[in-house]
Amino acid sequence: MLVISCKKPQKVYTKFVLKCSMRCILLVVVMLLGTLVPGSLADASTSEEVVVTVDSTNLRFSPSSVTITEGDSVRFFWSGELLAHNAVAEDGLFDSGDTSRNVDYTFTFEAGTNGTHQYVCEPHESVGMVGTVIVEPMQGPVSPEPSNGTSDPIESGSGEVWIPFFGLEIVVLIMLAALIFQLGKAQGIGDVRLFSGSEVEDE
Repeated sequence: MLVISCKKPQKVYTKFVLKCSMRCILLVVVMLLGTLVPGSLADASTSEEVVVTVDSTNLRFSPSSVTITEGDSVRFFWSGELLAHNAVAEDGLFDSGDTSRNVDYTFTFEAGTNGTHQYVCEPHESVGMVGTVIVEPMQGPVSPEPSNGTSDPIESGSGEVWIPFFGLEIVVLIMLAALIFQLGKAQGIGDVRLFSGSEVEDE
């Protein structure tokens, strides 16, 4: 026979109970950080920087054309040049400022800036000192295509397939439930026991 006896919460917090509680909470925090930090570090480490300088003729960018991905940066850098230069995008997206013999200017092409961007050295545009930055769209995670027409993935307005992912949420809920159960067990709340029929009659 199943008899459920709920004890009153005990207000006794021993060192053992506190240690167990703190260890459980610390474990939850460490596991959450372990799942979130690698993704953010991977995102931060994927951006690259391309350096554009001035060639030996002093009237050409080097390289004159670069191809990057959204999130990457282009650094316009030259020092001690014979002539003063600058780098100004024709569409107004970036501008290194006034012409100078020493320039160190970096521009990051954020998401949404994909396309071809022409830029010029203002005082030397007429002699062909122009450059091009080709920005390719950032590649997102590729979702697997359904093998047959029976599957019904969620489709966004742009036609991309989106598959919901609830793995992290489930892990967090399970860990929180285990933590609450351990705290309740340590404090003697909701103790469930099985009694035989003879034990019930004796009581």
